[in-house]
Amino acid sequence: MKYRYSIFIALLVTLISCKSIAIKEEVKPPKAKNVILLIADGTGLSQVSSAFYYKKTKPNYARFKSIGLIKTSSATEDVTDSAAGATAFSTGEKTYNGAIGVAVDSTKLKTLVEILSLQNVKTGLISTSSIQHATPASFYSHVLHRSQYEDISLDLVTSDVDFFAGGGIKFLNKRKDGENLLAELKVNGFEVDTTALGSFSEIKKHSKMAYLLAKEHMSAAAKGRGDFLPKATELGIEFLNKDAAKAGFFMMIEGSQVDWGGHSNDADYLVSELIDFDDAVGKALDFAEKDGNTLVIVTADHETGGFTLASTPKKKEDGTTYDDYKEITGTFSTKGHSATLIPVFAFGPGSEAFTGIYENTAIFHKIFELTNWKNK
Repeated sequence: MKYRYSIFIALLVTLISCKSIAIKEEVKPPKAKNVILLIADGTGLSQVSSAFYYKKTKPNYARFKSIGLIKTSSATEDVTDSAAGATAFSTGEKTYNGAIGVAVDSTKLKTLVEILSLQNVKTGLISTSSIQHATPASFYSHVLHRSQYEDISLDLVTSDVDFFAGGGIKFLNKRKDGENLLAELKVNGFEVDTTALGSFSEIKKHSKMAYLLAKEHMSAAAKGRGDFLPKATELGIEFLNKDAAKAGFFMMIEGSQVDWGGHSNDADYLVSELIDFDDAVGKALDFAEKDGNTLVIVTADHETGGFTLASTPKKKEDGTTYDDYKEITGTFSTKGHSATLIPVFAFGPGSEAFTGIYENTAIFHKIFELTNWKNK
């Protein structure tokens, strides 16, 4: 009797265990419907850290729980540039410095915008540079070198982007070939505004929206641009989300000029641009928290300037110097890019997948793994 009872108990435990395993196997993590990728050009960990010292309010970077690191080297150089870095994000493949949407052998690579538009996913691009600059261009264009702004503009006009905002008017209407591509944008379904960002109520009736608000690049945040980036982020999300339906939307938002502050070794410029970018991050996170189906990814293509938050050197009365640990100063080690690992911050469905250390190309592949979108 005891023997039979023991067998019964063993079978019962086995059945319960099997059922538990089956239940665990059936539970799948939720997939994101929308993806917002924010790229602070030239931003390493020290640039991010500056927001925690200089921003008057709590940085939005502090709202993330999932944080990882990417390796940024291009296919041919240890130190990448923005073109190769953004192409890695937009195509999932490494290429040579200067390349926009093309492989090392110069063949075209399919970009996120091109892949997703075929699946009825709405797409948008925002930049504080010209919209033809290296980072945004890598999401819709295919040219051998990033300096081919007029050729990039031809790709923009015929692209499947649904919303974009930035500078770059002169590459459309002051061209060497004499063409006026602003008119072509309208022919291809874009409502074009070259004056200022509108309100959602003003533009919601349109299917495609183009904001071109500077001859070339947008002004610095501290010199006239104001809160363009966070406002455009909020507006772009509203615009894309209205038509997203089941397919969802993808948006790339670039804070271009953190990089320029690094190149010029101007700490005040760099920090003001980083804080402005952090405000845009906040807009994306606010939407994602309410929506519940949006994955937010914040990273950079590379670090610029070898920026460090160092103790402030001061002089004693006898002329000798010492480091004052009560005060920090932004210092630089180069006017170019560096090869340091770059942080990745993620929030929303599947955000845990962004922890660890991996290549920059993994951003592209993780987006497809964590959504119902197909990489085809």
